[in-house]
Amino acid sequence: LANFAVCDLLLRLAERPPFFLPAWSEQVLEEVRRTQVNKLGWPTLLADSFRREVGNAFPEAGVSGYEHLIVRLTNEEGDRHVLAAAIHGGCPLILTFNLRHFAAESLKSWSIEAKHPQDYLMVLYDMEPKLVISRIGEIAGRRGVEPEDVLIHLGKSVPTFSRRLLDDLSG
Repeated sequence: LANFAVCDLLLRLAERPPFFLPAWSEQVLEEVRRTQVNKLGWPTLLADSFRREVGNAFPEAGVSGYEHLIVRLTNEEGDRHVLAAAIHGGCPLILTFNLRHFAAESLKSWSIEAKHPQDYLMVLYDMEPKLVISRIGEIAGRRGVEPEDVLIHLGKSVPTFSRRLLDDLSG
């Protein structure tokens, strides 16, 4: 969620009609806020607004009551709350740029998989290319730029996905 370009696309894919259902805990949203302010230099008011708007747009995404699971988990200690929320929320997938904190052996018994956002976006694109392109077009329209510009910006974080779509759009 802290990577705005990727987050924007994923959340647009989760809008109605939803292509997938996002889930997060208050602790995850607070971590995102801290990252936005402390590492990415967002003004506090902007980070607060982002958090509020995400919560308003996806009220069903909130997961709570997972804390009792944390002591049973074996993934990276600082990210056990993420796995606990995924378990409690019935999420089969954790999207993260930090895959090393979610080793497959720590997730296997919970029937949860961790995927890099690029890999997940590729799967979504393979399933519904027109929908993904349409949502990128919406982002471009709101920003007053061309879809190719959105993809070039996404290429900083998800280069394989971006390149594939750029190739498909130009072909």
